[in-house]
Amino acid sequence: MRPVTRRPLWSGTVAGLAVALLALAGCSTQTPQAPPPVTVTPTITPSRSVPPTPKVPVVWPLTGVQTAELPDRPAVAVKIENSHLARPQSGLNQADMVWETIIDFDVSRLVAVFHSQTPTHIGPIRSVRPMDMSIVAPLHGPLVFSGGQEGILAMVPQAGIQGMNNDYAAPGMYRIATRQAPHNVYGDVPVFVQNADASHSSTPPAQFHFARTAQQATAVLQGTDATKISMHLSSQSDPAWSWSADGWQRWEGKDPAVVADGSRIQATNVVLVVAPHPASGFLAQLGAPVPTYDLVGEGQALVATGGKTIPATWHKTAQDQPVTLTTADGKDVLLAPGNTWVELVPQGTGSFTVDPPAGG
Repeated sequence: MRPVTRRPLWSGTVAGLAVALLALAGCSTQTPQAPPPVTVTPTITPSRSVPPTPKVPVVWPLTGVQTAELPDRPAVAVKIENSHLARPQSGLNQADMVWETIIDFDVSRLVAVFHSQTPTHIGPIRSVRPMDMSIVAPLHGPLVFSGGQEGILAMVPQAGIQGMNNDYAAPGMYRIATRQAPHNVYGDVPVFVQNADASHSSTPPAQFHFARTAQQATAVLQGTDATKISMHLSSQSDPAWSWSADGWQRWEGKDPAVVADGSRIQATNVVLVVAPHPASGFLAQLGAPVPTYDLVGEGQALVATGGKTIPATWHKTAQDQPVTLTTADGKDVLLAPGNTWVELVPQGTGSFTVDPPAGG
């Protein structure tokens, strides 16, 4: 019987441990692999909201004053007498604009323009003159007057203006009993508005540039302090404007200018336009020449707003285009919101002074 050989138990164990150690040694030489990068794209929901529309205030075009709504109605220009027999007049403080002109016999006469306010009693209303065409044509509305020379009457439609003539029984005019003719023709602006024809019934374009507020007006920001503007327009007309807390107040010579109810005539802005004042070729009574103004071109101007004045240049490119105003650096003059009086100073014969003078 062959003898049985027995292996020691520890020999197998040692061999197994050796193999395990070798395996571990082999594993320790391998570099760990980093996982591949993962890009995560954020989910963005595009905004489809429309940016808010800027709120532009609605303003009356001839005054720059804000209004809740702008009715589609024309500006009505009315010839108002300004002789001593006509004063005190009615309605001038309700006009958006008033133009003062010198007519035959060196007399002052006014063109009052009504749009934001429509009074029912204005006057006295008098006859048409050649210079009215350049003032009224840019407004694209009617011109109200009482009579005129045949040749001057023909100029009204030629300038694209609807004429409303008391001599032709135009609606809205009447005579009052408290004054003698011809100083007693008065008118009703709402009736004039109602009788504007289709070509002259729309809202007028702006005639001047206006600031948003009185404090932003050009003369207020850049002008020189002034207390009074005195003018010599003719041998019969020396009006003036003095500054007060309520605005610019008008004088007729040394007398305060008032309207029929006793209120002072006032303006937010006063604009002086120095322009040629030649004879028109028409003749008045006794052969007196009827003058006009050459308003197509440019020239010297002065703008008064808020107790200050600033020199300016006026420009007008055509009879049916408005007068524009620029400063010395060519920028538009901005008036304060409110009514405006335009003084047409005859070039060469008229003059004005400012108290205190510029630089004083």
